[in-house]
Amino acid sequence: MVMKIPLRLLNKKIKQAEIILSFFYSIINRKVLLLVLLLAGLGLVQIYSASYIFSIEKYNDGLFFFKKQVIFSIVGLLILLFLATVSWKWARFFGISLWVLSVLLLIATLIPGIGVTAGGAQRWLDLPFGFRFQPAELFKVSSPFAFMYLIALKEQSFFNSRPLLYWMFPVFMFALPILVLALQPDFGTIFLFFCLTLSVIFVLGLKWRYICAALTLVGLGMYFMVIFTPYRMARIKAVLNPWSDPLETGFQVIQSMISFHSGGMFGVGLGHGQGKLFFLPEAHTDFTLAVFGEETGFFGFCVLLTLYALLVYYGMRIAFRTKDLLQKVLAFSLSIVFAFSTIIHIGVNLGILPPKGLTLPFMSYGGSALICTLLLFGWLLNIEKHNYFIY
Repeated sequence: MVMKIPLRLLNKKIKQAEIILSFFYSIINRKVLLLVLLLAGLGLVQIYSASYIFSIEKYNDGLFFFKKQVIFSIVGLLILLFLATVSWKWARFFGISLWVLSVLLLIATLIPGIGVTAGGAQRWLDLPFGFRFQPAELFKVSSPFAFMYLIALKEQSFFNSRPLLYWMFPVFMFALPILVLALQPDFGTIFLFFCLTLSVIFVLGLKWRYICAALTLVGLGMYFMVIFTPYRMARIKAVLNPWSDPLETGFQVIQSMISFHSGGMFGVGLGHGQGKLFFLPEAHTDFTLAVFGEETGFFGFCVLLTLYALLVYYGMRIAFRTKDLLQKVLAFSLSIVFAFSTIIHIGVNLGILPPKGLTLPFMSYGGSALICTLLLFGWLLNIEKHNYFIY
């Protein structure tokens, strides 16, 4: 006996299925997501190549970092899809909550017994199952929500009758995280946050006297942070003249340039690079681009830069097409965070900037960095979806 389904119920189920399928198709069909998936896959190949020898030597398992990065990729992509599909209200609440959480976690890294020290810096928190989390990565991608929230309160005249709060909120937003990052220390994240702040101030169209004042304050702050810290000053001197101390401060810059030079036009082939054989320090994280440049050559380097440039372009395109001011600021800020994270890492690997410990999005090993990068693009896709863009 065949059970008959009422026509009305059947049409309702079909309509629901069509809505779900068309909704996910509208997300998956986006060029942004396709580029993200391409770079995430390319990053897994790069991490396998750059970390295989080091994994065997340290953990007796050539796939140690690769397997962990696969887990991070799956978790990050699930979070990306979740953020891209929820309502804007929940995505915004999630972002602001993560920003507050990131500041609290930054403070937690300085508490003895909770924060983990590695490489002379106390930037990590231990998680179950042998994982570590770096709150600075979450702070970088959630900071744009702090700017958005401040602008929203300003638009609503929230501070008109509360002048004290008008000054307290920026102090909590700027001074406290920067102080904690300076104590870790994490100069790279501070530099990135300053770049983000100046970019947002410029785009909002504030008067030039405010922009010049901000530039002066940032410049003086960066100057004093460098001039009174001997190892930072040594790194800058090493960039200007790495051969003055080739075995110490200039070692990283020299080895990175050697790797790029060895790659030639088309590279030595995946897996055949020599720089990752303990010549390049942190070849699977801080200097992964040098390994990639050696194995794929100038051609592969240009292809990778093109992929990053396209992602920045689409992020800016979302920002410029968005009508809502808060979403516009958020999309622009998220794109700036991604762009400067990429630019700083490239500059370090090319010997233009001193080493700062910032990873290359998608290509460097690190669960915190990868998941937070995918968080960033989840928010961008959410903004795009709620503005109904057609590419």
